[in-house]
Amino acid sequence: MTTTPTTSRFDRFQNEIAAGGSVTESNEDEPASGWQGLLGALVIVALFAWLATVSLWMFLFAVGVLISVFLHELGHFSTARLTGMKATQFFVGFGPRVWSFRRGETEYGVRALPLGAFVRIVGMNNLDEVPPEDEARTYRQKTFPRRLLVISAGSLMHLLIAIVLLFGVYSTRGELTDRPGAEVVALQAGGPAEDAGIEPGDIVLAIDGTRVEQAVDIGDVVRRNDPTDVVDVVVQRDEAQLTIPVGLGANTDEQSELFGTALLGVSTRGAAEWEQKSVGVAAANAVTDVVPVAWESTKGVVQVLNPVNIWNHLTGETEDLRTRPTTIVGATQVSDLVGESEGFVGVIYLLAVLNVFVGVFNMFPLLPLDGGHAAIAIYERFRERGGRRYFADVSRLMPFAMGVITVLAVLLFSGLYLDVTKPLG
Repeated sequence: MTTTPTTSRFDRFQNEIAAGGSVTESNEDEPASGWQGLLGALVIVALFAWLATVSLWMFLFAVGVLISVFLHELGHFSTARLTGMKATQFFVGFGPRVWSFRRGETEYGVRALPLGAFVRIVGMNNLDEVPPEDEARTYRQKTFPRRLLVISAGSLMHLLIAIVLLFGVYSTRGELTDRPGAEVVALQAGGPAEDAGIEPGDIVLAIDGTRVEQAVDIGDVVRRNDPTDVVDVVVQRDEAQLTIPVGLGANTDEQSELFGTALLGVSTRGAAEWEQKSVGVAAANAVTDVVPVAWESTKGVVQVLNPVNIWNHLTGETEDLRTRPTTIVGATQVSDLVGESEGFVGVIYLLAVLNVFVGVFNMFPLLPLDGGHAAIAIYERFRERGGRRYFADVSRLMPFAMGVITVLAVLLFSGLYLDVTKPLG
């Protein structure tokens, strides 16, 4: 087939977007593993060592993310090799080479910007110029099932990782299930609850004889009383059940519609407990639980991509974490909190949820995401007639792909700004 030469920087940039990584090969004698590579590797190791001194939980989470990224690309690489495609590069990171080596026809290595990873499979589309002798081994020349398998393998690997991690959690610690009550996560400094002796981690079960089934019940129950009323708050603390008299305060926020109403002075979340599972049930639930997490991830992606939500967070008009853009920096901050409260199992569970989210997000039908390549493969399949292959002209999608990249860049920098200025941890 005829390919479009890639001579200008813009053409090369387009090709790299369409190919999902670098299209520049390394000569076998290129000193990518020289002193520059050693220096770059030492810098990366030093960063991880520094993170380990800051927080062991954040370090473990970051290592888990790195392993997940590597396994994502291993999914692409292994299925490409299995289906007869030629893979010439396998890199962790983007940008300039830090260190690399060559084995057979593939160059393996690390690049300077730790923003992901990529596998270079030749002939991803009609923009990719390939030597005639390699044309039969290009991605574009393989059958539809093989192309769809290879391009989906990364996200499938994320789901497999999530299932394995969830099984590890469920079979050792158990499954986190909802229970009646509301867990206290924070106290108003000098507020009624703190003065009375309520502590973070307490599970509020009842207030003045009215049962608290979930966190949203607390506000309604408290506001049935007047400020200065004394109410009996029943809490579960470890294995003990305590009744604590609390003199209610008043909401002093004049901008709030609840101004002047009774106030307990706690922030709560839904209560949950670990329920032991058999190995069989743990294995089954690890698979089935991926479905609701994937659905919530899909809704979360749609909410976060909404420009209105991004703007509202940047201007401080909302603090709703469900719509807030965040980055791996924010997720790592959360891992510290989770590790402190739930230990190693909590960090593993957070990694499982993150893998489902990344797997879902990556399959959105938008270039340069894997889902965009899958959408192209499906479109080409529908355009085939009489067994004759159809090749889409990817260059026509470049304006749209650039728009997607712009949105993703805005999302990245907005999330990074919020993670730095308003840390989740």
